Amino acid sequence: MMPMSLTRLFGRMRRAAALFTAAVAAAITATPACAQILPAQAAAVVSVEVDPGGDRAAAPALGALIAEALRNNPELRAAAKETEAAHQRVRPAGALEDPMLEAGLLNVPIQPFRLNREDMTMKMLGLSQKLPYPGKRALREQVAAKDAETLGYGLRETGNRVVRDVKLAYFDLALTDETVRLLQSNRRILEQFLHIAESRYAVGQAAQAEVLKAQTQLGRMSEELLRMGRERPVMEAELARLLGRRGNAAPIAARLPRLRDAAIDVEALRETALRERPQLLGLQSAIERSAKTLELARKEVQPDFDLRFSYGQRERDLAGMPREDMVSFTVAMNLPVWRKDKIEPRIAEAQALREQTLEMLRGQQNEVLARLRQQVAVAEQSRESVRLYETDILPQARLAVEATLEAYKVSRADVLMLLDSQMTLFSYEISRAKELVNFNKALAEIELLAGRQMF
Repeated sequence: MMPMSLTRLFGRMRRAAALFTAAVAAAITATPACAQILPAQAAAVVSVEVDPGGDRAAAPALGALIAEALRNNPELRAAAKETEAAHQRVRPAGALEDPMLEAGLLNVPIQPFRLNREDMTMKMLGLSQKLPYPGKRALREQVAAKDAETLGYGLRETGNRVVRDVKLAYFDLALTDETVRLLQSNRRILEQFLHIAESRYAVGQAAQAEVLKAQTQLGRMSEELLRMGRERPVMEAELARLLGRRGNAAPIAARLPRLRDAAIDVEALRETALRERPQLLGLQSAIERSAKTLELARKEVQPDFDLRFSYGQRERDLAGMPREDMVSFTVAMNLPVWRKDKIEPRIAEAQALREQTLEMLRGQQNEVLARLRQQVAVAEQSRESVRLYETDILPQARLAVEATLEAYKVSRADVLMLLDSQMTLFSYEISRAKELVNFNKALAEIELLAGRQMF
C-alpha cells in the first residue's frame, strides 16, 4: 500500500489539473481570438494523470532480498566455510602425535655377517609414543576452540553487515525510483505549464520570458531523469552483487520504505550492543584465547615425555641352543634449559598479544557506543524532518500551488509564479523522500551496531 502522503499528492495533482483546465477555459472565454488558437492545448491540459503504482507494485519485499543474500552472498558463504574449517581443527589440536613403529637389527657383527654368532644380536621391533606434559593437550584444544568461536562471531558479524549493506543498497535504489517517479510527474505538469505559456504568448497575453522559463525547467527535469537513468544500473548492480546474483539477472524494483514509530532507547541499545554485538563478542573470545595461549606458554617449562617399548628376537647359537628373546622399555624427556631464548620470549609475546586484544576491545566498545549515539541522533532528526514535511511543509506547499492557480485564474499570477510554486513543492517532495531513506538507513546502522534485528 502507498504511503498516505503520496496518495494525497496524486489527489492534489488531479485537482491541479482541473484548475489548469478551468484557468485555460476562462482565458478562452475572455479572449475570442485565443479561443480559436488554444483548443488543442486546452485538451492537452485535461490529460494530466499520475500512475500511483506503476512497476513499483512488483517490487520484492525487502525481507525476501535479505533472505536471498544470506543464502547466496559469496563473502558470507566463504566466511561460513572458514568457520567450518576452524571447527575441524579443534580435535586435531588436542590429539596425540602418531606413535612411531621401529624395526631393525641390533648388534650384528660385520665379519662375518651372521645373526646367530653374537649373543646380543637380535631382530628388533619397537613402538614409541610422545606424551606432552599433563594439561598441554587440553590447552591446545581450548586455544583452537577459541579460534573457532572467534570465527563464528566473525561469521555472525559478516551476516549482519551483509544485511545492513542490502538494506542500504535497497533504500538507495528505492530513493532513485521515487525520484524518477516524482520527476516524471513533475515533468508532465511542467509540459502543461509550457503549453499554457506558449498559448498565452501566441495571443500576446504572456511574455517570452515565461515560455523560456518553462522550457528551462523542463530541460532541467529531462537532464535529471537522464542522470537518474545512469545511476540506477550502478545501484542495481551493487544490490545484485550483495544478493549473489550472476549474469543477466532480472531487474530489481524497490519501494520507498515507511516511517516507523518505534522508540529508540539509547541506553537499551548500549546494553544490547555490549551484550550481543558479534564483533565485541569475538574480541572477548580472542582475549580468552590469548589467556589460554599464555597459560600454554608458561607450561612449556614442563618437559614432554617419549615412551619407547621394543621387542628383540634372537636366533639360536652356533651349537643350536635357543636364546631367550628380550624386551626393552625406556622413558625419555626433553630438558627445557633454554628458557631465556625460547620460553620466556613466548610468554612475553602471549602477554603482549593479550594486552593488545584488551585495548582493541576497549577501542571497539568506545567506537560502537559513539556511533550508536550518532546514528540515533540521525534517526531522530530524520524522523522529525519527515513528520514536519508531512504535517506542515508539504500541505502548505500544496496550498501555495492551489493559491497560485486561483490567482492565475483571475490574472493575478503568471506562469513564472506557477513554475516557482510547483518546483518548490517538487523539491520538498524530494527532500521528504531523502529524509525517509536517511531514517531507515540510520535504523539499519543501529541494527548492525547493536548486533541484532530490532526494527
